[in-house]
Amino acid sequence: MPTSVRFDVATGVTLVGDCYGDGDAHPVLLLHGGGQTRHAWGGTARVLGASGFRAIALDLRGHGDSSWAPDGDYRLVSFADDLRAVVAELGQPATVVGASLGGLLSLLAEGESDGPLLAALVMVDVAPRMEPEGVSRIISFMTDHSVDGFASLDEAADAIAAFLPHRPRPKDLSGLSKNLRRSDDGRFRWHWDPRFVHRGVPDPAFSKQRLDAAAARLEIPTLLVRGRLSDVLSEEAAAEFRRLVPHADYVDVADAAHMIAGDKNDVFTAAIVEFLNKNGRGKCRGRRANER
Repeated sequence: MPTSVRFDVATGVTLVGDCYGDGDAHPVLLLHGGGQTRHAWGGTARVLGASGFRAIALDLRGHGDSSWAPDGDYRLVSFADDLRAVVAELGQPATVVGASLGGLLSLLAEGESDGPLLAALVMVDVAPRMEPEGVSRIISFMTDHSVDGFASLDEAADAIAAFLPHRPRPKDLSGLSKNLRRSDDGRFRWHWDPRFVHRGVPDPAFSKQRLDAAAARLEIPTLLVRGRLSDVLSEEAAAEFRRLVPHADYVDVADAAHMIAGDKNDVFTAAIVEFLNKNGRGKCRGRRANER
């Protein structure tokens, strides 16, 4: 069973995480995409813990069991500052595996730090250049049901099946319940703050030029993982990232779309373990909370 940890990262914001593995092993922070929760990493986190790492799957601010930002601040720079605070509490550089939003905030945090913040970085199906149609499709899916929610888990599963047609519709909906919360009106809503997508203010930190500059400054071991079916990260965008970060390793996962860890978890996790084994181990310190 995982151990629960909490990190106080900003005024009124506490991040909640599940930890797997030895507390003295090298820390690997698993940061999910926008609208997801730490449970997206369950299979990967368990394998990393069993492989000799300290895997910490975190809920980002405004997501899952972490605090909603009191002021509705969901700028990329604020997510990046949260990561800096977590690493400072760990007391040593950590490896980050960041999917989509988790990858972008990690890229910004590392690329705009005065010195190395992280031990290594894994970018999961994201780079400074993203395909507008794929991004718009995700945002539309997130906003369509963010207010009214769903009458049942089955209704939510139908919506997800339409959004992810390459995946079979799950028969067991227990995992889906971790990403939804039942409101007082009995309806199921996504487990994140609606202000995350309804803030209505463009985020200048998402500018491609700023992210390009952060990528060009990367000196730590880096891995880019792309889903071959992705409509968010194209082959051309992946090649552009590799020109910016010529030392980066690259893995292209067949039969996987944007959410690679959910589509091909075994292949994805094996690639992460191989990369981590090449790039050293350290010691992890964290403030433990109650056992789960």
